[in-house]
Amino acid sequence: MTQSTRTSASGFVVTVEFVVKPEFVGDFTAAMIENASTSRRDEPGCRQFDVCVLPSDRAQIFLYEIYDDRAAFDAHLAMPHFKAFDAKVAPWVAKKSVRLLERIDPA
Repeated sequence: MTQSTRTSASGFVVTVEFVVKPEFVGDFTAAMIENASTSRRDEPGCRQFDVCVLPSDRAQIFLYEIYDDRAAFDAHLAMPHFKAFDAKVAPWVAKKSVRLLERIDPA
């Protein structure tokens, strides 16, 4: 018996890893949670926006976001709340890594 691989897209996934400067961890975390909450509430194309932290080092923040498609993610980047968040936190970030993926198995 062979297992088939599903190839149809089921969402546009964005992962982001931040390393936050230690003196800004609390402020960054609060701003990130507000940004995620606003995205989930106000953006119809935002299906999921999880904010995660490494328990042993709270300066390491991981985001897992799912959008309907690339256009919905691009709309997120153009939102006033995102632009304000991004400008506010930029000086607080020591490192940022973004990955753009296609979700192929929603189960």
